[in-house]
Amino acid sequence: MTRMKNAKETDTLQITRRKFLSSTAALSGTITMPWIIPSSVWSANGNATPSERITVGLIGKGIMGSGHLRRLVGDREVQVLAVCDVDRLRREDGKRLVDETYATDRASETYNGCAAYNDYRELLSRDDIDAVVIVTPDHWHTLLAIDAVKAGKDVYCEKPISITVREGRQLTEAVQRYSRIFQTGTQYRSIPTIQQVCNFVRSGGLGKVKQVFTLWTKLGGFFGAPRFKPYRHLMDIENTGKSYAPLDIILPGEPVPDGLDWDLWVGPALWHPYNPGYHLNPSPGVVPWAFCEDFGVASSTWHHSHSADVIQYALGVEESGPVEFIHPSSDQFPTLTYRYANGTLLHLVDNWSMVKDLYKAVPETARLAGNFGGIFVGEKGWVTSMTTGGPIEGGPENILKEMKLTTRQVNPGENDHHANWFECIRTRRKPNCDAELGHRTASLGHLTIIAHKLQRSLKWDPVKEDFPGDDVANRLLFRAMRSPWRI
Repeated sequence: MTRMKNAKETDTLQITRRKFLSSTAALSGTITMPWIIPSSVWSANGNATPSERITVGLIGKGIMGSGHLRRLVGDREVQVLAVCDVDRLRREDGKRLVDETYATDRASETYNGCAAYNDYRELLSRDDIDAVVIVTPDHWHTLLAIDAVKAGKDVYCEKPISITVREGRQLTEAVQRYSRIFQTGTQYRSIPTIQQVCNFVRSGGLGKVKQVFTLWTKLGGFFGAPRFKPYRHLMDIENTGKSYAPLDIILPGEPVPDGLDWDLWVGPALWHPYNPGYHLNPSPGVVPWAFCEDFGVASSTWHHSHSADVIQYALGVEESGPVEFIHPSSDQFPTLTYRYANGTLLHLVDNWSMVKDLYKAVPETARLAGNFGGIFVGEKGWVTSMTTGGPIEGGPENILKEMKLTTRQVNPGENDHHANWFECIRTRRKPNCDAELGHRTASLGHLTIIAHKLQRSLKWDPVKEDFPGDDVANRLLFRAMRSPWRI
């Protein structure tokens, strides 16, 4: 692709893109983990010439980043030119994977190798890279994405796209200002069966939706991981484990592993000394740092961002949000509950049994399992939208018949989230989950955390994006960045 000069030099430069193949890539899924679906996408003739490929750089090579990288190098429409990670072992492993894959599959072509960077700014300075995939800890998502769009790159950013509400709004404004294609990594909305369920609910198939249920978990289960065992006596697990919000937990400092740029890993967040509880190679989990409020947003990182995206899509409020957060201390509902302007209630539950036992919203015989979605209860019946828990369920029996699902099975490997992003890079159309939708999804988690921190109910204006007349709550909509980092 012909690349413009770095967009940081001017706000008025426009991208000129080379002509792409008009054929739509076909996706064949090979599941390697439930969150990322690596696969191979081939053009109509089985091979795109080097000049026709979308050139991509990967930023972040942990478990999630590894899945993304496998997806990218298996795609003939894409050329991975660079891998960036502050952990030398990870970036060298990523470079090796790219080089070995292309050496095998593209032996007949001129291949100059994959670059490996410690500092993402070096990657963004390259004019020959069209797009980036951001797979870092949460506290880096917004700053990285804004720097990327300023540099003229299209962006695929893992969820949640921000760590505060104000950050998310700044990101959406930057994406619009620089006319970039931005895809949020909430790929469950791109699974055909989930799309069919959501469209059925959205079109009134259940009548008016009265209640929705989804999961939000405490820190206790996360703190049960073996890596926290040496520090449990310092962490007050008995109390901190009961928290629904990420906490300001500072683990004791340990020597920084050779090859890890810890200062750059912390970046814009409040300083924490290195501890393997935040980062360890190989990683002890997909998002091991998410319990710490300076690096992540707990349940919103773990699963709620996916669920919120699917639920607000089905409710038709994906560019808005609730008008009230009702805390259990109000005695209105036993768990934290969102109320939307049309009266629909979204209840957060610790586990699916609470839907039956506490709210008595579905029959005792209902099979409820899985994650990354929710349970919709309307005037005409109920239906699930969960993934990784077996087939879609609903009742009464005629509801499932009326839905006319192609299949009740939910196969994550059928999602076309990456392919949709590639196609939108070519056509400059909005992808399945653009920056505004990603922002609204992330905001729902951020607002939930604020309600839990303040331990009270809150009114919310989804248009102005503030808590009317509530200065204490509004101060939690943003946070300062550690110098010299800033947006």
